[in-house]
Amino acid sequence: MTKLEELIQELCPNGVKYLTIPELFITRNGYTPSKANAEFWGNGTIPWFRMEDIRENGRILTKSTQYVSEKAIKGKLFPEDSIIIATSATIGEHALIKVPSLANQRFTYLVLKDEFKSSVDMMFIFYYCFKLDEFCKTHLNQGNFASVDMKQFAEFKFPLPPLPVQREIVRILDNFTELTAELQEELQARKKQYEYYHNALMDFSNENIEYLSVGELFEIKNGLNKEKAAFGKGKPIINFTDVYNNRWLANGSFSGLVDVLDDEIKRYSAKIGDVFFTRTSETKEDIGMSSTLVENVPNCVFSGFVLRARPTTNLLLPKFCSYYFSTKQVRNTIVRYAAFTTRATTTGQKLSKIIVPILPIERQRRIVAILDRFYALCNDLTSGLPAEIEARQKQYEYYRDKLLSFHPLSQP
Repeated sequence: MTKLEELIQELCPNGVKYLTIPELFITRNGYTPSKANAEFWGNGTIPWFRMEDIRENGRILTKSTQYVSEKAIKGKLFPEDSIIIATSATIGEHALIKVPSLANQRFTYLVLKDEFKSSVDMMFIFYYCFKLDEFCKTHLNQGNFASVDMKQFAEFKFPLPPLPVQREIVRILDNFTELTAELQEELQARKKQYEYYHNALMDFSNENIEYLSVGELFEIKNGLNKEKAAFGKGKPIINFTDVYNNRWLANGSFSGLVDVLDDEIKRYSAKIGDVFFTRTSETKEDIGMSSTLVENVPNCVFSGFVLRARPTTNLLLPKFCSYYFSTKQVRNTIVRYAAFTTRATTTGQKLSKIIVPILPIERQRRIVAILDRFYALCNDLTSGLPAEIEARQKQYEYYRDKLLSFHPLSQP
């Protein structure tokens, strides 16, 4: 019998109590201080977390990439050892925040209630939140813009085994995590190398080549807006998260459905070679993310949170467009010219001003072939380091789910 089994047998042989999120936590939404008020952002010392912090620094965070001043605080800071979980846009990501902080509005904070602080290990909560991540992904409001159904979110339950059981589970899962940390570090180094070559191969500033604007190369159109009841059935639709999460789109890379008329299919069609851009989000950094449709999907349409750029010439390869529009230079241009009121937005007019290098098709093919190889080294789950990490991650998730499964407490 393992130590964990002994502890369970001794301390909770009849099962454990489960508590809903409102019973266990105080929940509050994050927010973005007004970008128009320089006092909120100048000389900031308070961490303000975004999804980029999780991507760059992992899921246990002590520092952020952006800071705000004390004047930006509404009420109180969120305390250290709080959980943030994404409940809109890129749903199902969480982190444990180890410092007093703020975060943007895509996150919901889970702040442990005072009466549980002596009986709950926040690392146990952190690990159990991987189950909450998956729950969020399958309990969404239907519509153009993905968001979690917060009524169902409130019904999610956390088990509360005795503290020694929590700590033993944390010890085991920490050891599992350390096993993959070295591989993850190597993969991150490889991705940084890829980003360097990606941007370098797409830098033509020292060459005498022709440039045309996006407006001269594409026809840009806003997407389809429908009432909430229209979603969840019907024809395939490309949504914000599909564009945000995928460099290329094809059959199987998105799953949204919408009930549309034949005329709407014609007006909001998506076909091979179309480039899609995220149009609006909570932060400027999330808009103008691009993805190219590389395979025809019959009767497919696109969401109102997305812009479609349809090629009007044969001068550009679809994959070349994908790589070019995701360069640091283009991304910075889109973010710089984005508008922000209550939400960040870009428009077809602004995107039309971006300039694109016009290279011979054969040179485009060579660049695409090089970047495809680099991309596969970082992302191909069928071979190499990504495959090894994926296999180890699946093993870890299997044992994590078993360790975090408890019988509900038997009623007397």
